[in-house]
Order: sequence, then C-alpha cells, then structure tokens
Amino acid sequence: MLPIPQLQIRQTPAVFMIDADPGQLSISQPKAELQQHTQPAQLSIEQYKPELRVDQSRAFAAYHGGKPKEMNDRLIAGFQQNFLQALAARAQLGERMAAINEKGSNPIADIYAADTEGNPLPEFRGKASMDNVDVTFNVRPPQIHFTPAEVDIQVQVNRPEIGYTRGKLDMYVQQYNKVEYIPPALDTML
Repeated sequence: MLPIPQLQIRQTPAVFMIDADPGQLSISQPKAELQQHTQPAQLSIEQYKPELRVDQSRAFAAYHGGKPKEMNDRLIAGFQQNFLQALAARAQLGERMAAINEKGSNPIADIYAADTEGNPLPEFRGKASMDNVDVTFNVRPPQIHFTPAEVDIQVQVNRPEIGYTRGKLDMYVQQYNKVEYIPPALDTML
C-alpha cells in the first residue's frame, strides 16, 4: 500500500517581551525650624521692717516730772490749788484770832505752835500707773509682685520634597510567529 502523502504544518507562536523597571518615588521633608523665646517669670518681694514704738512719756512724768513744760503746767495748777487752800486756812486762823477775848485761850500761841508745817510743794510728777508705758508694734505685710513667664514659639514647617523618576518600559517581539508548511515528498521516479 502506498503511503498517503501528508502535509505538515508547523506553527511557532510569537513571543512578546516586556521589560519594565518600576519608577522610583523619593519623599524627603526637612525638619521644621523651631524658634523659642522665653521671658522668665519675675518675682519681686518688698518687705518692710516691723516698727516697735515705746512711749514712756507718762512713765517719765511719774518718775521725775517729765518734760519741763508739762512739769511747769502741773506746778502752776498745784500752786493755784495750794493758794486757795492756804487762803482758806488763813481765814480760819483769822477767825480763831478773833476769839482772843475768850478766857482760858491763847490763840496766838496756839496758832504759832500749830503753824510749824510749811506749805508743801504741789505734786509736779504725773500719776503713777501700770499703764504708763504704751507699746505698739506695727507690722506691714510684704508687697509681692509676680509677672508670669511668657513663651513665644515660632514654627516654620518645611514642605515635603517629592521626586519621581520614571521607570522604563520596553516592549519588543523576541520571536515572531510563523507558520511553516512542509509538503510531502513527491516520488518523482514514476
């Protein structure tokens, strides 16, 4: 039997090549610039010395008469009182002298014997008392002034720097498609 001639068909597919490199994205951001200015707090305290006052003028007046003007005022007031008392006493002595004619009495000798005391000086010192010394103590509170601190902050934000480098995209045909027809071998000997 004779072989049937066969037609051979060979097919080669196309091969496409894609060479892609991704793009490069770069993001950088410089640091923010910070400026800070601080004014410190201020505290000032003004303190006063306490004051102690001792007034001993009434005590000195009771001890030795005090100031000369005060002592003179007391003496003058005392002399006026002593004068009035002495005047009243002399008036009484005068009334006793008027009784000279009474029998059995000797008013001149009696008056002379009783008049041995002199008139005392008036009291020139002040009144003695436990409360003659005045003590006052004055304390003033401190004055406090406070100024709070102030902070001034300035921030300069820098924008981000964005850079992009495109990648490459190569597309090419590595192998073309083809169809090959191989005819059967013919016997030419016939």
